[in-house]
Amino acid sequence: MPVLCPGLVLGMTFAFSDSIVALSSGRLPSGVAVVRISGPQTRFAIETIAGPCPEARRAVLRRFQHVAEVIDSGLLIFFEAPASFTGEEVAEFHVHGGKASVAALLEALVSLPGVRHAEAGEFTRRAFLNGKLDLLGAEAMADIISAETEAQRRLAVHNAEGVQAELYAGWRKRLIHGRAMIEAELDFADESDVPGSVSDAVWGDLSKLKDELSGHIQAYHRAEIIRDGFDVVIVGAPNAGKSSLLNALAQRDAAIVSDEPGTTRDLVELFLDLGGLKVRLTDTAGIRENAGKVEAIGIERALARAEHADLLLHLVDLTDPTRRETLLPAVERFVVGTKADLVHSTELGDFDCCLSVKTGEGVSDLLDRIMGLASEAAGDSSDVLPSRLRHTALLREALGFLAEALDATDRDVELRAEDLRQAADRIGRISGAVDVEDLLDVIFSEFCIGK
Repeated sequence: MPVLCPGLVLGMTFAFSDSIVALSSGRLPSGVAVVRISGPQTRFAIETIAGPCPEARRAVLRRFQHVAEVIDSGLLIFFEAPASFTGEEVAEFHVHGGKASVAALLEALVSLPGVRHAEAGEFTRRAFLNGKLDLLGAEAMADIISAETEAQRRLAVHNAEGVQAELYAGWRKRLIHGRAMIEAELDFADESDVPGSVSDAVWGDLSKLKDELSGHIQAYHRAEIIRDGFDVVIVGAPNAGKSSLLNALAQRDAAIVSDEPGTTRDLVELFLDLGGLKVRLTDTAGIRENAGKVEAIGIERALARAEHADLLLHLVDLTDPTRRETLLPAVERFVVGTKADLVHSTELGDFDCCLSVKTGEGVSDLLDRIMGLASEAAGDSSDVLPSRLRHTALLREALGFLAEALDATDRDVELRAEDLRQAADRIGRISGAVDVEDLLDVIFSEFCIGK
């Protein structure tokens, strides 16, 4: 098996025998479609379909044809290796975004010898193998493509610029340096240029690194909030107005509203963009005792869902404020009085806010408070966060090895140095600096076909 990241390790590109082609722009039909080809047959494909290969990085207007039949006219851009996205020779055909035009162009390209349709993420995978980017950069690129909110975009761009890779590379360097110093003191203790007190400084720095790793791992939930959404679950007794509030916040009929208790029996989810942050709202079954068999299943799901929420909206009907649910888990909550239009006074009392979805009173205030909590939970967007569960899993392993090296002072120094090597290895796997063959299929399968 070849070295996985030869561009980074050996300073050379990885040679593929075939070329890949795919639509790399958005869904058809569209104003313009971009078809990308990468690989050793790129020049041949250009000369066969569009005439002489143009100067690199200069857009030229060409007529694209195959077997004497004109497919379309559009722009052609050629990128010479290794100065391309994949590190190979790459060409982009910019054509009109009609389904038939794109299909004809793709069919013409894959009919050429050595050219085939690309698999999901294969362009980015080749870029990784040719040392054009590391795994963190590849994951950040996938996040940029899938970003739906401003916070997601900022986090992805931040990582794509290399701040995450720089942090992990620095940690790995400290571990490697610490191990080298400890082994040097062990092997050359009699040499005058190896100070005997070096281990004290090394273990002191590694102790600080342990705290840095631990704090970084704990920040993963902030990245989860940015990527997956601040989790808000609406709970309360039947007919407390849960589904009505969900519909009001969504500004559409996302859930069924009825005077009959127990209408909602399953979880109903929707997503909002509040101040650039993704917020997931979940409507749940009304919680009460002596429910029917099917309704009881819905209540169990509601309580299970509530346990993992970032915020509970505990709705209480102001026309019957004594009817409150007491089975809720110990999760941060807002107690929200509903149907404020049906009561004479809406003094807050022990309510965090009161509202009426019928008149709109208090709804915008509730949204502002949710947005404020979500922003506080997500924290500073400029911070470096472990943006994938894969990262935290490897970081926890690294932390475990580092803790073992620090705590087991009665063990041989050689064994403690080996723990440091294992810790550095785990951090290296995050960016792909060491063998990660078993991860590649998982990571690049998250991409769309043309990326």
